[in-house]
Amino acid sequence: MVWKETHVMDERMRFVLRAREGSEGLSDLCRQFGISRKTGYKWLGRYEAEGPSGLSDRSRMPLSNSRAVPLAQVDRLLWVRRRWPRWGPRKVRAWLMAQEPETAWPAASTIGELFDRQGLTVPRRRRRRPAPGEGGPLGDVALNDVWCIDFKGWFLTEDGTQVEPLTLSEAASRYLLHCQAVGRPDGAHVWAALERCFLDYGRPHRLRSDNGPPFAGLGAGGLSRLAVKVIKAGVVPERIAPGRPQQNGRHERLHLTLKQETASPPARSLRAQMERFAAFQRHDNEERPHEALGQVPPARLWRPSTRHWDGVLREPDYPAGCTLRRVRSSGEIKWRGRLLFVSQVLAGEMVALEEVAEDTWLLKYGPLHLITLKGRQAYRPGRAPTLAVGAARRQNRA
Repeated sequence: MVWKETHVMDERMRFVLRAREGSEGLSDLCRQFGISRKTGYKWLGRYEAEGPSGLSDRSRMPLSNSRAVPLAQVDRLLWVRRRWPRWGPRKVRAWLMAQEPETAWPAASTIGELFDRQGLTVPRRRRRRPAPGEGGPLGDVALNDVWCIDFKGWFLTEDGTQVEPLTLSEAASRYLLHCQAVGRPDGAHVWAALERCFLDYGRPHRLRSDNGPPFAGLGAGGLSRLAVKVIKAGVVPERIAPGRPQQNGRHERLHLTLKQETASPPARSLRAQMERFAAFQRHDNEERPHEALGQVPPARLWRPSTRHWDGVLREPDYPAGCTLRRVRSSGEIKWRGRLLFVSQVLAGEMVALEEVAEDTWLLKYGPLHLITLKGRQAYRPGRAPTLAVGAARRQNRA
């Protein structure tokens, strides 16, 4: 048997010609060609309107897309992206929803596809996540429980001026409390900034920093003169483990954004750079959505601390039963008839010895453990046992 090949257009044309002859009923003709009456009327109508060209196949693409993003919204989305090129689709959408809540903005995935088509997406390098137990991050904390402090790292402005920003943030809300360049990265300048913040915003329970100066020193317990003032203001210094910046990761991430937004490239002069810092602080606190906060700016969550400060530095209180000693100008105390060196930065301060086991004492300044004293160890005048100090440092850092 020989198969006869036919073309779709030929079959449609044969159907139309036979239907126009009128010698056969349309229903019978449709059955012969294997089509419905609706399709038969469709081909006849197209032939009448367009001639033979009306019998060709047409695209099934809809004439309109109800889910298409309006051009006005496209322009607005691209404007936000170009203004803050490091913002992702979720952040852009959150900012626009806060600014124009009456508008039905598309989903973040749709916005991301729009940025891809416009060539505004830069692939990110995947970062290795720390394994469990590899150095804990700060984790969940209550509001004003922890403040984080650090220097961003110095750089030069276009006119050659060295700039070293000091930043202070509230850990729970990520609110940037202080962001200014300091004259020198020493304890006096850092304390001046802390003093203003304590007076303006109240005090946290803990102040987290790294182990570098002026936040920490080389004496017992890693105390520095700045840390002594912090303790006397009623705040506990808290230092991350050496070589573990991820334990202060949210503040380190703040520094990356600060560098990208204000120092890449640096400003023309110190004054212009300070203006950038001030503008960044306002924008980061009040406008920039934060993914860890549910895409709201920090100002929506931050409140001043209820632990107000009157500006007076007070000696720390110790529990009843502790043995108190005043540190001499040489940094020593007298213990069991011998001189024990503690720290030069504690000269004139009151320390406490607390017995924790039989003939085992903890030497403390405020909440910090400095040295463990066991038995009748022989101390040379002006020196402390190295192992005991090392153990105290490790316990204090833990």
